[in-house]
Amino acid sequence: MLRYNFIYELRLLLRSRWIQLLSLLLLVLFGFSTFNGEQKVQKRRSDIAAAKQEVQESDQAMIKLLDSVERGMEVSVPYWTIPTSPMAVGNYYPRVAAMEPQPMSFVSTGQADLFTHYMKPTVSGDDFTLNFTEMSSPVQLLFGSFDLAFVIVYLLPLLIIAFTYNVLSSEKEQGSLRLLASQPISIGKWVFQKLILRFFWLSVLATFSLLATIFLVGIGPFQWGAFLSLLALTLSYMLFWFALAFLVNLFVGSSAKNAVSLIGLWVLFVLLTPSVLNQLGSKLYPMPSRTLMINKMRERKAAATERQDEILDNFLRDHPEYAINDSTQTRSFYHRYMASQEVVKEELQPIVNEYEKQLQKQQTWSKQLQWISPAIVVQESLNQLAGTSTDDYENYRGQVMGFAEVWREHFMSFLYNNQNFSQADYPGLPQFHFEQRKDKSVLTVPILLLMTIVMLCCGLLASKSLKTGKVLS
Repeated sequence: MLRYNFIYELRLLLRSRWIQLLSLLLLVLFGFSTFNGEQKVQKRRSDIAAAKQEVQESDQAMIKLLDSVERGMEVSVPYWTIPTSPMAVGNYYPRVAAMEPQPMSFVSTGQADLFTHYMKPTVSGDDFTLNFTEMSSPVQLLFGSFDLAFVIVYLLPLLIIAFTYNVLSSEKEQGSLRLLASQPISIGKWVFQKLILRFFWLSVLATFSLLATIFLVGIGPFQWGAFLSLLALTLSYMLFWFALAFLVNLFVGSSAKNAVSLIGLWVLFVLLTPSVLNQLGSKLYPMPSRTLMINKMRERKAAATERQDEILDNFLRDHPEYAINDSTQTRSFYHRYMASQEVVKEELQPIVNEYEKQLQKQQTWSKQLQWISPAIVVQESLNQLAGTSTDDYENYRGQVMGFAEVWREHFMSFLYNNQNFSQADYPGLPQFHFEQRKDKSVLTVPILLLMTIVMLCCGLLASKSLKTGKVLS
């Protein structure tokens, strides 16, 4: 019976043009979304390359200035930018702290629309108030990015709904259900076979479309494991929606009601649940006012400015490696300013910690409840696969702040020892090296598979109830 069902379903799909239509739709959607995601990745790479090229040209100019000054020649630049001053080098010749995109970054834009991919920390900057956000179009942020993750999470379930909503109801409406009921097979098993066959064909089409787009983008041999993870996640997500379609076909009834029910489930899992979780997280763990934090920072700076000499004395007493026994040591603006910055940072640290703590609570709460919606699980998994998740950008932010501290400490030793910067010191400048997260989550796919198995078990139980005539008469 399964063989005849397979042949009949294949002929039906070919005659109705469903396979041809789905093939074209998947190729267009996957192809365009992959192309769009790759364009965004190329834009990021070009921005980082331009920033590094600017630093390289700036360094060449700095070395020429140092060479001219060391030769005793006059230079036509403002005195405060002459690179013999360590503070001038630390402020006007910073390094690029870049977050290079990963090979699979084209899959999901994730948080890339909100956070920048490179920073240039300076010695006089406040590393705890570095602005990691980009100026983005509010319209683009509202509608999101048309990437591969958007197609998989939002559009693919709609195609599945259109492909499966009337598997059983159409037979009833055409009057052929009584003829099917006379065959030696239960209605539930027959519907199950039809949906499995449709899942098989759609999986083949989705796999082929993904392979075609991946070959167009071009990935290295070491990324095939990531591609298999992407494929497994996509097929698992599809299986979940086929399981829902199985239940709806059994328990609802007419084609119109089936379509409305499946669309309602799509709205619930894809749109409503993520929004509700986000709003509840904001209500349960409200963020402290960032404006209040900035105002407090300005107040602390103003108060520290009035007692910079006292702060400098205390700073040198606490850091004897910066205090030299030289009566000719001068106390410049930067001697007092850098010492006061350390005091301001220590005083503001509790406020910053409170802000970070609330943000961490929101993120932890959302992660604990993400299993409620498979759409959230899949989206988060794709973000992690692409290296554009919240955790990836928190990792980058932490590394930039650590590098900013290293950059500052490097020049403070020059400053407080009254040592000029020279060409010989250039090779020793700190360099930023971004390290990708190694604690990638591997539990998201099993969680989604578990949810799918549960739904399939519910469907099998429902098919047994069909024998009693309780589901469909």
